[in-house]
Amino acid sequence: MKRLFVTALVALTLGFASCDSQKRIWYLQDAASFSPEQIEQQGQIRIQPLDRLTIVVNSKDPELALPFNSATGYTALTPSATSSISSGSSLQVRTVDEQGRLVMPIIGELEVKGLTRHDLATLIADKIREGGYINDATVNVQFADMKISVLGEVSRPGSYTITHDKVTIFDALALAGDLTIYGQRSDVMVYREVEGRRTVTFLDLTSKDIFQSPAFYIQQNDAIYVKPNKYRAQAGEINQNRSFYISLISTAIAVATLIVTITK
Repeated sequence: MKRLFVTALVALTLGFASCDSQKRIWYLQDAASFSPEQIEQQGQIRIQPLDRLTIVVNSKDPELALPFNSATGYTALTPSATSSISSGSSLQVRTVDEQGRLVMPIIGELEVKGLTRHDLATLIADKIREGGYINDATVNVQFADMKISVLGEVSRPGSYTITHDKVTIFDALALAGDLTIYGQRSDVMVYREVEGRRTVTFLDLTSKDIFQSPAFYIQQNDAIYVKPNKYRAQAGEINQNRSFYISLISTAIAVATLIVTITK
């Protein structure tokens, strides 16, 4: 009877330990079913200085749109040039300057810092219509290269290209293969540059409060760092100490061997 009691106690203890271990790697632990969270941030990517953009102006008459899609705004309206722009093979990459301005052919300089892609497309289309150039102008704006970095305790740390808006912290971590079992889920760091200043936001992936964080939606050039938990830190320290002692012993053996060789 006593042995049965001890066995049951051990099993119960191991069960609790297992549950506690599993809970450490759960996300959104305090979220309740059917309890929608208000999304405060729209998650749209905002244009920043030095962003590179591809901007395509379209019209029912491709020849009217052609100057707006050229490098200078002045180009020969040949059939081959029109076909090239229509097929997207000669898209011009335009860079926002350090002050957040963008120069467009024909319509000139625009203040674009802080705008979304949709905002900029609307602004350009309005300028074209107001100038009397094209009445049916439509504009498509895309980021030419938009990257984020994911570092630390993830399966595939590295730099990743994002191609659309509303990329969440979970999307970013999924690109990197999710956190390893050694990743600290309650203290993930997001580095971001805002108005020329670097900011650091700490995210708790185990809490639904993450939905309210300004870093829940990732912006271009963000760097995400997943810190190792105490188990990984301890293992690293042990390995480092082991390497140090092995190196020390190897050096001592080499010195002793040298001394013996000299004294022979």
